[in-house]
Amino acid sequence: MFYAIIASDNADSLAARRATRPAHLKRLEALQAEGRLLLAGPHPTIDSPDPGEAGFSGSLVVAEFEDLEAARTWADADPYVAAGVYREVQIKPFVRVFPS
Repeated sequence: MFYAIIASDNADSLAARRATRPAHLKRLEALQAEGRLLLAGPHPTIDSPDPGEAGFSGSLVVAEFEDLEAARTWADADPYVAAGVYREVQIKPFVRVFPS
């Protein structure tokens, strides 16, 4: 089943986000290589694909996991969590309807 991992950033976490991004992306690339990643990306703080110093307010990952516990375990091990980028992480089951 798919799960949506919805993370909110801590204030002033842009430097930590930038420093930790390679390790974060490596985990996403592994999910993609396994064919389990539906989509992933950050939420810019402003209406721009490149928000610069305005930074990001969080991230969204939608990926396939065995169950909610497996999704939680994966999310808890994210480098952004360890680096203090994320303030809160919610995980919700996700049903893909479109595109079919």
